Formats: sequence, structure tokens, C-alpha cells
Amino acid sequence: MHTVAILALEDVAAFDLTIPCQVFAMAHGPDGSPAYEVRVCAGRTVTATAGRHPSFRISSPYGLDDARDADTVIVPGARPDRAPSPRALRLIREVADRGGRVASICTGAFVLAKAGLLDGRRATTHWMFAGQLAQRFPDVEVDPSVLFVDNGQILTSAGVAAGLDLCLHMVRRDLGAAAAARTARMIVMAPQRAGGQAQFIEHRDPPSNTDHLGPVLEWMQENLDKPLTVADIARRAAMSSRSLSRRFRAQTGTTPLQWLLHRRLQRARELLETTDLSMERVARAAGFGSTETLRHHFSRHVGTTPTAYRATFQSC
Repeated sequence: MHTVAILALEDVAAFDLTIPCQVFAMAHGPDGSPAYEVRVCAGRTVTATAGRHPSFRISSPYGLDDARDADTVIVPGARPDRAPSPRALRLIREVADRGGRVASICTGAFVLAKAGLLDGRRATTHWMFAGQLAQRFPDVEVDPSVLFVDNGQILTSAGVAAGLDLCLHMVRRDLGAAAAARTARMIVMAPQRAGGQAQFIEHRDPPSNTDHLGPVLEWMQENLDKPLTVADIARRAAMSSRSLSRRFRAQTGTTPLQWLLHRRLQRARELLETTDLSMERVARAAGFGSTETLRHHFSRHVGTTPTAYRATFQSC
């Protein structure tokens, strides 16, 4: 079983700490068995905070040393001005050196940077602290605009809800699209947002607001196999292409065509995991039109070929 260790360092952000606990504990395999062993690892009893205020004390049966053999170590956010202990930094380096996966939520990126894991890498954190991270660690390429960054072994996310996106992304990487979708339903969360979406998303109160894109997004989801253009979507939304693009960016954090691409990739993953359809039929059903186009986008965004992806998840 894949072991996920969540480090509870002093002044850990309470919400950041509980996000991976909940997501990975809810993730199950097709037979309903738990997919992860989850450990909250603390060097001692520590204080958890909400905002800048201490909220409660945490005591765990797992110490920091219990994270050494974990497959994934997650560092939740904490006060960025609090120096992590040398022991915690050594632990994180050791996990990375042996090939373990290390991820951070929000200001946990400061701990990964202090451990030297982000040098020469692109990383993100909460937009409020991105400038401080870049100033303190000039060897880190800080991107303040995205929800999360996946460098393969090292992952970082923005603040609060972006931690949910990152954890679901890791579940998707480990177990596939169907398992990630089941987990999202269990925690009553909408389908995962892609990491490249913007942190700055305008939230509206629609259904009564005619500018709301909910019905258009539902229509797009139902017509993924069609060769949709921005003009097609704009006509459906009864607005100009320019207005559509502006409102799409404000409400989803991405463009109409990028939104379509990520939904089509998700559809392709689900079909590859759960059916024996030919690659040509998968490509058509997911809206890519041809196996060559499917292979191009799949390799670029998923990091492997559709054939290799199917072989991996259908052998699980």
C-alpha cells in the first residue's frame, strides 16, 4: 500500500494539514479497498493555526522518523517566517534522495525551498507569499499564477483549495482518472481543476445571472466528441467570442479551448482505463478526431502514450 506521510510542523495551517488526510483516506481502489496508508507525523505535540491565530494542539502516534519510508511526503503550510527544524529538513532531503515523492501545500513551499528541493525548479505558493518566496530563494522559479506545479518527483501548490486540486492530481497520477473522480465525489468536490489554471478566479453568484457559464460548460462536456470552436461556444452562450473568452477566464481561470482540452484528456483517460475500445474509437469519443492528435496531446500533458497508460492501469 502506498504510504502518505503528512508532516505536522510547528504552527502548521490546520486546513492545509487536513486536506491530504481527507483526500488520501477517501481514495479507494476498484474493489473498495483503501489505496493509501495515511500518517500524520509530528516531532512532538505541535500547535495548529487558523490564519495567524493558534487554534489547537496536535498529538500524533507517528513521529517524524515514521515518514522516512513513506512513498509520498507532504508538507502543509505554516508560518513562512518560522524556520523549519534541521531534523525536518534532513528528513525531506533523505526522502527526495531515495526517490520518494515530496509535495507542499501553500507556504509549505518555503520548507521545500529551504531543503534545497526547489533550486532550479518551477514552483508555486499562495499568491500573497510568492514575492517573498522568490526573494528569499532566488534559485527557485516562482510562478504565482497557477494552482499547482508538478515537476514529477517534487510538487507544489498554491493556497487552501489548491491543495485539494494537488492531492486529487496525485490520486489521478497514482490510480487513474476513475479513482480520482470517485474520490472527488466522496469529498463532495467538483471535478479537478488543471494545475495551470489561474489562482485569481472571479466567483459569481449565478444561476440567475445570465453571464454564468454553468449551462455552457455542461453543454461543452456533453459534446466533447464534437469539433467545437470558440465561435460555436460563443453562439451557444449568446455572446461574442471576445466576451466569451473574457468571462471564461474570469469564471474558470482558463480559456475555452484549454478547458475543452483538459476535459477531453480526462475522457480519454477514463476510456483507456475502463474500456477495450480501439485507440481510433477512443480518439473520436474524446473529441481528438485522430489517434495522432490523441497521442500528441496525451504525451505532452500526461507524460506517457495512450497505449502505455492503458497497459499500466488495466494491469492494476
